[in-house]
Amino acid sequence: MIMGCTSDAGKSFLVSALCRQLRDRGVDVAPFKAQNMSNNAAVTSEGLEIGRAQYLQALAARVTPEVRMNPILLKPSADTHSQVIVLGRFDPQITATPWLERKPLLWPIVRDALHGLLRDHEQLVIEGAGSPAEVNLRDSELVNMQIALECNAKVYLVADIDRGGAFAHLLGTFMCLAPEERALIAGFVLNKFRGDPLLLGNAMDWLQERTGVPTVAIVPYVRHQLPEEDTLHHRAVLAADELNIALLAYPYASNLDEFDALLHEPGVNVVPIREHTDLRSYRAVLLPGSKNTAASLDYLRHTGLAAEVVRAAERGTTIFGVCGGLQLLGERICDPLGLESGRDVTGLGLLDLRTTLHADKTTRQREVGCVEGGVLHGYEIHHGHTEAGPAARAHLHDGLGWQQGNVWGLYLHGALENTHYRERFLRRLGWQGHSRSWSAHLDAELDRIAAVVSGAGFTP
Repeated sequence: MIMGCTSDAGKSFLVSALCRQLRDRGVDVAPFKAQNMSNNAAVTSEGLEIGRAQYLQALAARVTPEVRMNPILLKPSADTHSQVIVLGRFDPQITATPWLERKPLLWPIVRDALHGLLRDHEQLVIEGAGSPAEVNLRDSELVNMQIALECNAKVYLVADIDRGGAFAHLLGTFMCLAPEERALIAGFVLNKFRGDPLLLGNAMDWLQERTGVPTVAIVPYVRHQLPEEDTLHHRAVLAADELNIALLAYPYASNLDEFDALLHEPGVNVVPIREHTDLRSYRAVLLPGSKNTAASLDYLRHTGLAAEVVRAAERGTTIFGVCGGLQLLGERICDPLGLESGRDVTGLGLLDLRTTLHADKTTRQREVGCVEGGVLHGYEIHHGHTEAGPAARAHLHDGLGWQQGNVWGLYLHGALENTHYRERFLRRLGWQGHSRSWSAHLDAELDRIAAVVSGAGFTP
């Protein structure tokens, strides 16, 4: 089991690397994370939602992603509210249950998923969440030491040494654990190290003297192109010699990882936009999904970005919205059941579409034809039911996409991960390159990080 001293210590990265390592050694391995909080979700072949990180880790392990690998998924839709996904489906009852009262409802589900995977696979690589040192959450905790104790896991505690304070983080976290929890710690891992290892001096010995736990690996800082679980690490500046694309990073944006295939194309620069920005220097503007379209729209209007998007569309700039982004581009979004904000809002008016949020949530993998030619593979995750007016013409079949001049809106997540569609999109913007298979590239990246982590001596 991989736990971290902090969020973003590199837990998901290391679990992916270890899953690939073990699979390459012939071990039947699977990932597991009891509870994840992220708006970057994936859809399994059964049409069930799990965290994007566990989906990727399953691919690293070369097993079919399934909902037991992430039985509880929290999708933030407000500062103090998250939609609770239980075994891949939205659960309104648990969503309405106060946080501290959820554990008795969720723990049996988590435990059954954990033991089911243990029965079906030789080895699990388990990911914790945040830090096990959150003593204020101990009574409601079901993702860190509760899991480790349940299955007697060998625990490795990871610190992000690039941030500084790594040895204090490791020692402090260890000291916050109960004696039976400390007994499970098999090793410390220093992650994201860059520089001369001699600078570490005898700090590892100092730490072991105080804890009895060795530092088992120093993993170098790795720049990789794997999807991020819930953060944006994009370069945030214009590039004079590249094709610049604006990505509107409004609050509650979701499934941002689906634009990674664009981000890593040579000569393409995807820039996250979080505040008022003149969009005249961008060849396209991307509107991602949203877990709260009304709040995202409020933000666009408050910052002046809404007006900038409309002006960009009027200049002929390509505007491309996915799922919630599609809904924002329409005429109106109605939320009669209070699934997100409980308000009806007027959209940007760039697509002749009207959306109503329904209680039933569509989650499924899809294969759909494009009016321009070709078949796209992707997935749907949305409560919205959208009706098109006469000005919006079909772009994807089956009511999954529309076009109105230079404005496109799709319900199909992952469309730009399809090589031919991404290349066609970029060529429309004046790009002259050739797209590669994104899935093959991700598989090669998993091989690469597994080799790096193995080379650092982390091969449990």
